[in-house]
Amino acid sequence: MSVGDVSAILRQGVIQVLLMATPFLISALLIGLTVAILQATTSIQEQTLVFVPKVFVILLVLFLFGGAMFTTLGQYTIDLFRMIPEMAR
Repeated sequence: MSVGDVSAILRQGVIQVLLMATPFLISALLIGLTVAILQATTSIQEQTLVFVPKVFVILLVLFLFGGAMFTTLGQYTIDLFRMIPEMAR
């Protein structure tokens, strides 16, 4: 196993993490921005107001995309385990 192989595995792992985190981060960003604009226009300065919508949106994203995310993660893990015999050589 060469340094290039290790860096390829690490790159794939980072890409996998980014792909799994992106829907959560984008949805939390959008709901946070929406609530912030709502708070600015109505002069409501309650700091905990954004918490409940973010939790619901993140749970909704997990419900909608969780199956695909965990399938992809499972396939990545299976691929890593299949590489173990090649790494031992």
